[in-house]
Amino acid sequence: MPRYNAPFEIHVHGDVPLRADVTFAQIQEALKPLWVYAGAKSLADGAASSYEEEPGIRFEQKEHVLQVCWTVAGDEDFRQALDEMCMGLNELAEQGAAIEVTFYDTEFDEEEGGDPEEESRDDFVMLFVGPNPAAIMQVQRDLLVEDVVNLMERHFDGAELGGVVAEIDRLFSDRFDALVNSLEIGKPPRGGSGGPGAGGHGGGRRPRHLH
Repeated sequence: MPRYNAPFEIHVHGDVPLRADVTFAQIQEALKPLWVYAGAKSLADGAASSYEEEPGIRFEQKEHVLQVCWTVAGDEDFRQALDEMCMGLNELAEQGAAIEVTFYDTEFDEEEGGDPEEESRDDFVMLFVGPNPAAIMQVQRDLLVEDVVNLMERHFDGAELGGVVAEIDRLFSDRFDALVNSLEIGKPPRGGSGGPGAGGHGGGRRPRHLH
């Protein structure tokens, strides 16, 4: 049911590249936590945003991209729906993608004054989806590099920031190696000459730039 007295307006925003073989039925199932939360009976019924000017939830079939610019009224329990949605999209994603979620406190009005000790409960969450940990770390790395470079270019020329980018790559490389090693622990020995990272979720190629 629609939540008319919900304490938050929750905006979900992001573009997720999907595999070419993904069907609408699979997308509907992956996004079921969202449209069920909105009180809809199907994705088609729940794809519209609370605001008409927002495109809502759309699947661009030609580019195989899921586009989300969608607002729903809700509470803190919406975070569970987001977790379930991410697990579903991981199975369909072609590459890593970021999804921004903003919680707007509908009960806080700064202009009305009131209790000066009261603070807004607005919150912002960045979620990441992808077909594997390497793809997720790649988009995390790219966003961090963009943020850091944009900040530091106020004080330094872009050509001077190579060492900063290299250090970010090293940090993500260490995290990726630690993840692969943790997944290898306890696995039964494999035949042949497969080394660390051979087989298993999270193994395989390291994200680009993470040398």
